[in-house]
Amino acid sequence: MQKQNPVLRLWELGEKEHGRLIRAVLSAFIGVAGGMIPYFAAAQMIIRLLAGDKELPVYLTWLCVGFAGYAVRTFAYNLALSMSHKATFSVLKTIRQKILAKLPKLPLGTVTDMSSGKMKQMIVDHVDSMETTLAHLLPELTSNVAGPVLIIIYLFVLDWRMALLSLVSIPAGMVFMMTVMGSYGRDYEGAVETTKEMNETIVEYIGGIEVIKTFNQGKKSYARFTDKVRANASYYYNWMKKCQFGMSMSYAIVPATLITILPVGWLLYRGGSLPMDTFITVIILSLGIAGPLIAAMNFVDTLAQVGTIVASVDEVLQGEEQHHSEMTVSFAGRDISLRHVSFGYHDDKEILHDVSMEIPAGTMTAFVGPSGSGKSTVAKLIAGFWDVKDGSITMGGHDLREIPLEQLYDQVAFVSQDNYLFDESVRENIRMGRLSATDREVEEAAEAAGCGSFIRGLEKGYDTLVGSGGAHLSGGERQRIAIARAMLKNAPVVILDEATAYIDPENEAVIQKAVAKLVKGKTVMVIAHRLSTITDADKIVVIKDGRIKAQGTHEQLLQDSLLYHSMWQAHIGAKDGDAA
Repeated sequence: MQKQNPVLRLWELGEKEHGRLIRAVLSAFIGVAGGMIPYFAAAQMIIRLLAGDKELPVYLTWLCVGFAGYAVRTFAYNLALSMSHKATFSVLKTIRQKILAKLPKLPLGTVTDMSSGKMKQMIVDHVDSMETTLAHLLPELTSNVAGPVLIIIYLFVLDWRMALLSLVSIPAGMVFMMTVMGSYGRDYEGAVETTKEMNETIVEYIGGIEVIKTFNQGKKSYARFTDKVRANASYYYNWMKKCQFGMSMSYAIVPATLITILPVGWLLYRGGSLPMDTFITVIILSLGIAGPLIAAMNFVDTLAQVGTIVASVDEVLQGEEQHHSEMTVSFAGRDISLRHVSFGYHDDKEILHDVSMEIPAGTMTAFVGPSGSGKSTVAKLIAGFWDVKDGSITMGGHDLREIPLEQLYDQVAFVSQDNYLFDESVRENIRMGRLSATDREVEEAAEAAGCGSFIRGLEKGYDTLVGSGGAHLSGGERQRIAIARAMLKNAPVVILDEATAYIDPENEAVIQKAVAKLVKGKTVMVIAHRLSTITDADKIVVIKDGRIKAQGTHEQLLQDSLLYHSMWQAHIGAKDGDAA
């Protein structure tokens, strides 16, 4: 990922609103300058009082000047906030649109690997947290720093000694501030991590509440849920407690400019080297240094947070895209070939090592092997979830990277153990297989998948809402709807990742018949854990530790592969145990 200063990156993301943000900065600067005028007016009135001037019009004039400065400050400040907030909400909208536009361009596997808690935190929380930086930091920080700088420059013009005295408390206060800010970046990263863990646990707990209650795991699961919430609260409490002393001392010392100006200035005045009017002006103007600087200091933690926030958003915005040809291709067949494929996720260690195989069109190929051997990875690479960098995968004679992603996805129907259902009606969930399908075609697919009878038994039939993730349905019902969706898609290549995993024995025969219809005449790949379901496969590929250990029919592998033979014996023994 490209490394860039986070503030500059944030400025880059707000490119379309640069003009309005710059105008907001200028308006805020005018507001700060206007806010200094009452200090000048107050100084002039005090000087005239001490000089014995009793002319009321003079004081009224300076009162009007001070009020005008205050009015300019109020108007300009509010105008700056109005412009910066309008620009900011436009930028946040643009960032969210960029994220949502980027997601389809990322490898499908990368997107599915992101937890919903992390996705929510990034798109909602992290983008929202940019509001303070864009709407306040850019206009206010720059103006709040510029205002005191102008005062200090003017104080140097009046008397360089008094100007230096007015600065003594600022670095002293900053020393305490640095004790807090030295570890702020690490502390904030820890806060993001503990919040992410809490969000993921909450989503997992809510999503798995049915299973938790079914298996009477409420106490254990709720304990984990509460532990993460308490850990999050404890982290923030300890963090704030650690920062309390340094921040309190800093805020107490920085405004104390008079602690040096009054005694030393009085001595200089008594010594005749400092005029009274200059002394009074310095006292009054020095009071205007600390306020804007403290306001600017309030943004120091925001600056420390920006790096983590922008890095989180850029994880998606600068993520590596899948680059496929945009020219539609013609397929002579759907035979699939893997040649010397090696692959690893996110630059991690390699998972597949020099995998080569041929999958003829119209045949059924089964992938078997121990858990974590790479079976699902092979299937997902064929489905286009990621692009391979080492080796090649072809379909119908075309490298997958030569096939437009939309066309590639049209070629494959992928049915896994955990197919997602949208919080829509049963009908619309099946229609996701082919959005142009008519109601009749949807119902025919459901009947063919063996789920028409249970759908008709639902309260509103095909118009019944399934709940978030299909929560209102059983695991077997969700799986059957997923198979119906795949049948409606009618893709020439079908990948089944243990498609009957959640099916009870009574309905397994129905589902097997539905799957038989689904795969008829297709190029089929099956990831199997129950070996008895794939004994009729045209070819079985045995995978272990990311390498192909053997290929052949069931009978051939029983003879030639010790690994497959041991797996078969274990499977038969488990079935015998179940039967007993």
